[in-house]
Amino acid sequence: MARIFGTDGVRGLANRDVTAEIALDLAVAAAHVLGQRGVFSGHRPKAVVGRDPRASGEFLSAAVCAGLASAGVDVVDVGVVPTPAVAYLTHSMDVDLGVMLSASHNPMEDNGIKFFDRSGYKLADEVEDQIEARLRADWDRPLGADVGRMTQDYTAVWRYVDFLVSTVPHRLDGLKVVVDSANGAASEVGPEALRRAGAEVVVIGSYPDGININSGYGATHPRRMAAATVGHWAHAGVSFDGDADRCIAADEDGNIVDGDQIMGILAQAHAERGTLTNGTLVTTVMSNLGLKLAMQKSGIRTVETAVGDRYVLEEMRRSGYSVGGEQSGHVLLTDYATTGDGTLTALHLLSRLAETKKTMSELASVIGRLPQALVNVKGVDKSRASADPDVLAAVAEAEAGLGETGRVLLRPSGTESLVRVMVEAATQEQADTVANSLADVVRERLAL
Repeated sequence: MARIFGTDGVRGLANRDVTAEIALDLAVAAAHVLGQRGVFSGHRPKAVVGRDPRASGEFLSAAVCAGLASAGVDVVDVGVVPTPAVAYLTHSMDVDLGVMLSASHNPMEDNGIKFFDRSGYKLADEVEDQIEARLRADWDRPLGADVGRMTQDYTAVWRYVDFLVSTVPHRLDGLKVVVDSANGAASEVGPEALRRAGAEVVVIGSYPDGININSGYGATHPRRMAAATVGHWAHAGVSFDGDADRCIAADEDGNIVDGDQIMGILAQAHAERGTLTNGTLVTTVMSNLGLKLAMQKSGIRTVETAVGDRYVLEEMRRSGYSVGGEQSGHVLLTDYATTGDGTLTALHLLSRLAETKKTMSELASVIGRLPQALVNVKGVDKSRASADPDVLAAVAEAEAGLGETGRVLLRPSGTESLVRVMVEAATQEQADTVANSLADVVRERLAL
């Protein structure tokens, strides 16, 4: 049977792939595994459960709560909250387990389940494997007073907002900001946090009805936010995704400010304050070369990881780094949070804007973006992409031609029979030409 857990918890089509039965069984298995690992030793176990506003989250959340309580875990249902809020509350409320029902930026038809340990970090792969192995195993059910109790605390999220605002190094007074919450989990939290920090807020995409999450709004559809930023004469705009663990911005002219630029701006701010650990920013291999070159000019070292915010976080935790993230807008500020947090990112980005008294376009311009071309080559044997001699020779020739003004990345897809060919170059024409030429070689040499 295929592994249920992916790179970011369990995710799939709600009520077909992610069913109430699976949600309940996973909750029971998680309780048993954590109990066996000694997490509940010496006290009555307790969990926090939150969800984004998808309609399916209502019954899936109920199933998770029922599963945990049936296994003897007391449950606090915190309602509709961002994923990073569950991570924060799990740690700050001193509970044993956090569970978030969300499919992040996916369409509303999908949903997912993420587990957090008592420190607010996502469960390690080995623990997820143990949970999966424990699914539907026989167990002794607690009886009487030993069953878990369920309570609701829909005010807990405001303690999370208080915390976010407390981290802001410079207030946002005088800034006018457009906020797009993807009709998702931060529809109340995002705008309110920015208001408490001093900003004048124009709200779009923050009216969830259970159906409209990520539909034409949010970090994966930032153009509407960018247009509203210009239309309202705002200093900047910010967009979150459905569970608010990522942030994409726009400058005063409506130009998109992506995760690479946001990371660069925040890394420079931390370097100035002396809080950029070892003068290092952690990125993925998909970050634009322009970010690396800009960081070099600023005396900041970059460390690259595989694609995925979990790999960025692993490197940051291993080496104690304080700033990292992805081009997609997953930004990790580990001095404050245990996971990517879109609202936290927006607050710190806008704080830098207020502190410097520059425009957002001026801040973002320091992090140049090299023209980029991406070609997905389908129907090929991706397993041979890193070994075929002709492909390797073509890549080497392309890299030699680009020199220090560009780069080549061949990346097999994790889920499809395709290879992604990404090229950055001094001009868009050069990037397109090199990418298409390499794609032809990949297509010919790796054909199935």
